[in-house]
Amino acid sequence: MKITLPHTIENITGEKLTFLRIIVRDGIEYLEAENEVQPNAGPPMHVHYKQDESITVVSGKIGYQEWRGEKKYAGAGETVLFKAGTPHKFWNASNDVLRCTGYVSPADNLVYFLSQIYKSANENGGRPGMYDAAYLLGRYKTEFGMLEIPAFVQKVIFPVILFFGNLRGMNKKFIDAPEAL
Repeated sequence: MKITLPHTIENITGEKLTFLRIIVRDGIEYLEAENEVQPNAGPPMHVHYKQDESITVVSGKIGYQEWRGEKKYAGAGETVLFKAGTPHKFWNASNDVLRCTGYVSPADNLVYFLSQIYKSANENGGRPGMYDAAYLLGRYKTEFGMLEIPAFVQKVIFPVILFFGNLRGMNKKFIDAPEAL
């Protein structure tokens, strides 16, 4: 599936993300983005196994935390960098809309993955549907992980959901999904 940039996604829990462009600088690919996050909203604890993620606050206050680390905060003009393989989460720590710019490097399948996660969350009351989560996290397990989903669910329940979902043809909606890297 080919997604044309710029491409904007939004979820019903308060996040709007615009993927602007892919640039190459010194032989390294960067996916540039802008985001808006409503107060107290933000993604759960997750990890990009192959990608660095950089977020620069334009306005507002970002709260962020690495796995088992202390909560930290940054304001306008400050940049937070999460290196590849570092589990993290962030949220809007103010009462105003948090606006940021940033990049993920390299882009890999991030645009597709997040587009599908947001779509499923919007269709299922704010959380991705079980089949969609199982499919996307299984297909792209070398790129992304969600640490707030218990290991038992991911290793035992998700395969069962995938098996029966595939029997019902639920995988057809992902027919154009790009190959995992």
